[in-house]
Order: sequence, then C-alpha cells, then structure tokens
Amino acid sequence: MVAKVFPFLAWFKNYDKTSLQLDALAGLTVALVLIPQSMAYAQLAGLPAYYGLYASFLPPMIAALFGSSRQLATGPVAVVSLMTAASLAPLATAGSPGYIAYAILLALMVGVFQLTLGILRLGLVVNFLSHPVVNGFTNAAAIIIASSQLSKMFGVSVDTAPHHYETIINVIKAAAHYTHWPTLLMGAFAFGVMYGLKWLSPRIPNVLVAVVITTLISWATGFQHDRNASIEAINSPAARKLIEQFNTATSALPSLAEGRTRFGEASNKARHSHDEIGVLDANHNLDVANLNISHLQVKAHSDREQIRSILLAGVPQADGSFKFYPKDNIPDGLESDGRTWRIKIGNEPLDAGNLRMMGGGAVVGTIPKGLPSLTVPPIDIGVMLHLLPFAAIISLLGFMEAISIAKAMAGKTGQRLDPNQELIGQGLGNICGAIGKSYPTSGSFSRSAVNLQARAVSGLSNVFTSLAVVIVLLFFTPLLYHLPQAVLAAVIMMAVIGLLNVSGFIHAWKAKWYDGAISVISFVSTMIFAPHLDKGIMIGVALSLMVFLYKSMRPRVVFLSRSQDEHLRCVTTHGLKECPYVTLVRFEGPLFFANASYLEDTITEIIRSKAGLNHILIVANGINDIDSSGEETLSLLVDRVRSSGIDISMSGVNESVMEVFGRTHFLAKIGEDHIFPTMENAIIAIHESAHENDQESDCPLLSACRLVEA
Repeated sequence: MVAKVFPFLAWFKNYDKTSLQLDALAGLTVALVLIPQSMAYAQLAGLPAYYGLYASFLPPMIAALFGSSRQLATGPVAVVSLMTAASLAPLATAGSPGYIAYAILLALMVGVFQLTLGILRLGLVVNFLSHPVVNGFTNAAAIIIASSQLSKMFGVSVDTAPHHYETIINVIKAAAHYTHWPTLLMGAFAFGVMYGLKWLSPRIPNVLVAVVITTLISWATGFQHDRNASIEAINSPAARKLIEQFNTATSALPSLAEGRTRFGEASNKARHSHDEIGVLDANHNLDVANLNISHLQVKAHSDREQIRSILLAGVPQADGSFKFYPKDNIPDGLESDGRTWRIKIGNEPLDAGNLRMMGGGAVVGTIPKGLPSLTVPPIDIGVMLHLLPFAAIISLLGFMEAISIAKAMAGKTGQRLDPNQELIGQGLGNICGAIGKSYPTSGSFSRSAVNLQARAVSGLSNVFTSLAVVIVLLFFTPLLYHLPQAVLAAVIMMAVIGLLNVSGFIHAWKAKWYDGAISVISFVSTMIFAPHLDKGIMIGVALSLMVFLYKSMRPRVVFLSRSQDEHLRCVTTHGLKECPYVTLVRFEGPLFFANASYLEDTITEIIRSKAGLNHILIVANGINDIDSSGEETLSLLVDRVRSSGIDISMSGVNESVMEVFGRTHFLAKIGEDHIFPTMENAIIAIHESAHENDQESDCPLLSACRLVEA
C-alpha cells in the first residue's frame, strides 16, 4: 500500500552508486535539452520565455515521483503549449498579467482533472481520443505550430486574425514589405546547426549547441539594437498622427470596458427584479458600449498595422541622440546609421515621450532571477467554466501523449506500467506546477528518448533535471538575455518535424476506410478552425462516436460454409456454396438493446429468402455479452422461427451468456439439447434431421465445397 501511494520508494531497490551516477548524468543531459526547449514552448503558449523554466521546475520532479514510468520526461511540450494559447486567446492578450494568471489556473484545472481520473481508475477514458483523430490533429497541430513561428523567423509582428491561415497571410504580406534579414539568417543558422548535429550524432545536445552559438553571436554582434526616443524625434507627420490616433483609441477602451461591465450588471439586476424597462435600457446601453468598443478596436488595429509598416532611418545627432526619418525620404546632407528602424507597438498606448525603437533583432531579454513564489492561483468560477472543455481536452491529449511515450519505453526496458498511476503523477505534476507558476505540461517524446539513451535507471534522473533548472534560475539567467527569439522559433520548428506523420493517414485508410476519413477530416477541420483547436478535436471525436454507434447497432453478421481447407468460413468473403437446408449465422459483438433488432431482421430475411430452409444455427462464439433486450429478442426469435416450421439452435455460447440464459429461462425455451459446445458438434447433430426429405449427396457443410462458379 505504501509503495502504491509513494511509487518512488521502489526506485531504491538494488540501487547503487553506479545507478546514481547514471541518473545524475541523464538528468543533466535532459536539462540541457529542456532549458532552451521550455523557453521556446512558453512563447508558443503566449507566455514570457522564462515561464517555460518555471514549468520545468516542479512538474518533471513531481510527475516522476508519483508516476509509474522511470524514464518519462515531463515538462512543456509543443501541442499542449499550442492548446494553452488557443484556450486563453479569447480571455486576455498574450503575455499580459491576466493571461499569465489564466494559464496558471488552466494548469491547476488540468492537474485536478488528471488526478481525479487516476484516483478513480478511469485511465481508459483516453480511448475517446481515437488514434485516427489524434493523428489528424497532431499533423495539423505540427503545421500550425511551425507556421506560427514564421513571424519570429522573419522579424515581423502582426495581429492575430480570427483564423490562423489569415494570420499567416498577414505575416507573409508583412515579410514581403520588410524582412529583418539578420533575424532570418540567425534562425536559419540555428536550424541548420540543429539538423546537422542531429544527422551527425544524435547524442550531441544539438539544441543546446545551437542556443549557445547563436547567443554568443547575438552578444558579440549587437544583434538587438533598440533605443528609446520621444515622438518629437520622429520626423514624419504621418507617423506622429498615427501614434496619436492609436493612443486616443486604446486609451478610451478601458473606460468603455468598465462601462460595459456596469451595464451588464445592471441588466442582470433588472432581470432579477423583473424590471422590464430597466432591462431594455441596460441592454441598449450595453449594445452601444459593445459597438463603440468594436469600433475602437478596429481603429486601433488599423493604426497599429500602419505603424508597424513604417520603416525609418536613424540619423545620429551630436548629443548622441537620434532623429528618425522615413526610410526613403532622408533629407539631403544627412547620413543615417545604415539600420532600418521600426516602432515597437503592442496593445497598450504608446509612451509619446519614450517610444521603443527597434533597429535590430528581438531577443529573450531580461529573465527574473530566482525561483517563482509558491502560491495557489486565484480561483475565478467564470473563467474556469470557460476553460473547462479546454482543460478536459488538454488533460486527455497530454495524457495520451505521455502514456504512449511511456509504453514505448516500457517495451524496451521491460518495466511494468500503470496508466492510472501515470495519470496521478501527471495530475500532481500539473497541480504542483500551478503552485509554482507553471502552465500545463505533459510527457515529452524527445526528452524521454534522451533520458533513455543516457541510460537513466530511475525517475531520480528527473529530480536531477529539476535541480539543474533551479540552478539556472538562481545563477545563470543573465546569460540568456541575448538569446534571439528567432532561435527559439527554430527550436520549435525543429521539434515539431517529428510530429508530422503522413504515413498515419495511409495506415488508417488501409485498416478501415472510415478511420482514414476520420483522420483526414480531423486534420482539415483543425486547420480550418485554428486557432480554435478544440473544434477540430471535437469534430473528430464526434465522428468516431458516430462510427462506434453505427458499428454497435449494425455489427458484423457472417454466413458460414465449409471451405476447401475444411474450415468453416465466411460465404461472401471466400465465395462459398451454402447448404440450402441449414444456415449458419455468426453474430460478432455483444447482443444488446442497440443491435438486437438487427439480428432479428437478419434472421427474418433468411427465412423469407430460403424457401427450403429447415434449420438455423446461431454461432454465438462472437457474442461476449448479452442484456435483457438481447435475451428477449432471442426468445422471440425462437418462437417465430419454430412457428415457421424451422428449427433453431445455438453453438459456442460462453459462460456469462449461458448464465443469463439460465436466469431468464431462455435455456428451457430453446432446449438444452439445442445448445452445442462447437459448430462441428452442432452440424453433426442437426444435419440428418435437416436433410430428412432431401437427396443431396454432397452437402457443403460436411465436405470441402467447390468455389461458386461465376
């Protein structure tokens, strides 16, 4: 019992100094991959890069301590990061304090959901996400993730559009207008280093090498070249006017939002007091507020895009300051510094006296030194209700990814794996992570593979990984300042290449055409509805459930006859000749309320189509379960068939079904002498009576039959 509650105690059985050394080395190796990856995935989730380090602090250690896999590496992963961004986008602006708070709350919800499933032993609920659905979603997510990094690779900024493909089109347009070539070259160089080292030797921490080299280049060359300037330093009336218009629009939004909240509260209050006039008045004010907010948002968006498109040339002044002129309109006699300058702009009003001017590439910047404070995230019921479906999807998707990785490694190590215990580990990891300001995490395939290759013996390797992250947070965060954003984008793009699996579509189609169709539809719908990724998954799940229900309602019913190899096989599949007097019907699947009528209709059709039929044998080997509706249907069939002058028997009835027959008196109705242990026993027993008035000399059920001639 103690080992069940604290599974990590089993690590230390036969544990020695050599095992400790292997775990320490593996943990350090994984940390070298995790640190840059986690920062990249945090940005994919819409969070500051250092929140990736926070997500790499507690979750890997806690998940390992309370999970069942000894090599599974938990932490930020691409798909979960993308789902996090998709779920939070409607609630707040990416990177804002509210957005960060919601991300932490989402981690808590995911953890509670996973922990609950694990405690209740409901790990099998993950089967609702079928492999065709996951394959289609994962391939679409890989493309979405990779394409979402294009703006960082080109060094441009655009607003997020309602649909992902619209955002990418805007990125391409912005890149066509202006591309920061040092940024693009830095990202391409990092990608080339990672790909080249992976090809040369998978054991080399290619991500770390790329990060170290590009960070040094960034520091040495002054890759980031920003400075502050007042609006008076911009010698472009058009630019100054746009800035003023943008500030006017964005400054008015907070007060309008507050008014909208008041009108909404007034509407609810009037509705509760049955004040119809008050409701109408409040709703009118609410509609006006929404209209004004929408108008200002559109205006702010237009101004923001125009400001981003402004390209300026910087002219140094004698006092060290800069004057900025339109790139193509520098006054005669003035010489620029050779850089292209842009105004950094977000969703907040610009400080006219202290504008941020960008003359270089974007870097990670300042990372807070030290560990995050441990606090329980504030609970907001309204936000939680919005996040609930996303939390469920992330929980199941993250767990499916984690358990798939764990099973793959267990197959190589021979380790016993408990899916429910893994759910508990992942759940506790996310709960404790939320307390340490983490966003949702899951198992990572790439880092788990590194852990396994490094010969990790136990989950203690993940403890060492967490300790390495702690050391970085305490002492080495200043070294990450000059890490280019484009390099993190390249890290993400490199990582998601492994998510692409085109062969998965082919495999699913070959297995069952409808599985292939579900996989393709899941892929297409995810791509179309992005960034609303939950819709793609829900469509796939709905299709899978529809197929399941259809198959349950119309199970496979097979007519049997003897083939040339003397075995009883499907008549249709093998083109076999049937006996006109005896029909063998095999029902495959549980016989219950949803499909009982299908069996009844099938046997009724047999009676109608075969005039000389004397005996029906229901081969029950495939009936693994039966409910009252199924038993009632069989009872009625016995009456109907025998009233038609045809006898009916069953063979291969399993014990559980036979128990139901005994309790419901069906056995007495059909007769114990009409229940046979095997098909062969049944054929021998019923053949003579079924052929009593027949001169057939070569019955297909007794001898090898001939293929039916076309």
